[in-house]
Amino acid sequence: MKNFNGRIIAIANQKGGVGKTTTSINLSACLAEKGCKVLAVDMDPQGHLTTGFGIEKDDQKYTTYELMKDECNVGEAMIINVIDNLNLIPANRLLAGIEVEYVGVPNMQYILDNILKKIKTKFDYIIIDCPPALGLLTVNSLVAADTVLVPIQCEFFALDGLSQLLYTIDLMKENLNPNLIVEGICFTMYDSRTNLSLQVVENVKDTLTQNIYKTVIPRNVRLAEAPSHGLPISMYDSHSAGAEAYRQLADEVINNKLLK
Repeated sequence: MKNFNGRIIAIANQKGGVGKTTTSINLSACLAEKGCKVLAVDMDPQGHLTTGFGIEKDDQKYTTYELMKDECNVGEAMIINVIDNLNLIPANRLLAGIEVEYVGVPNMQYILDNILKKIKTKFDYIIIDCPPALGLLTVNSLVAADTVLVPIQCEFFALDGLSQLLYTIDLMKENLNPNLIVEGICFTMYDSRTNLSLQVVENVKDTLTQNIYKTVIPRNVRLAEAPSHGLPISMYDSHSAGAEAYRQLADEVINNKLLK
């Protein structure tokens, strides 16, 4: 079993639009708000984690792309105290080049793992925002991670996409990272006004044996607005339902009994 001093959590789902980056931003921010030392790593060429913290992604000299190409070190790529207790390694569209440039390179799956294990103990949590695809960037993220947190949207095809991801995680455990753990499933975009949201939650709970976090992230206008202002929801609207939900999720992540 890995040492969880400096837990590396990959936020992953190959399905787009499930609240993956929203969860990466706001879980990171809420952990930082609780006094944890957090590093957020943007592994998505869209760079939405970066812009969600108010950082202009195309103005950065060093990003995860240069870091993975060994053209800079972690300290050079890291933006310090984007908010209190939270550092960020940004990304932009250049990162997409890794998928092509590293095809066939020996041990290419371990690039991020080799980078993060050097600094892991300097942080309480390292949160990796994975791209919505199962390419080299996601593989690198899952190899580097101790655990995977899977956000799933409360919609009809949720279980379909989730079963594919869990199959991929099992393959990762068999071949590349035997200690990888699914630390939890988190429901997002829950609409209490619809029967569908409730049915999806109940269906997933009846089907899965993996840990399902009790916190359910609501569909919330303020939560949707926050990234356009470059702020996590805890700073954009601290008293909103979205902010309270992500604070509760942060508490659950900190107290996850699976990892004690």
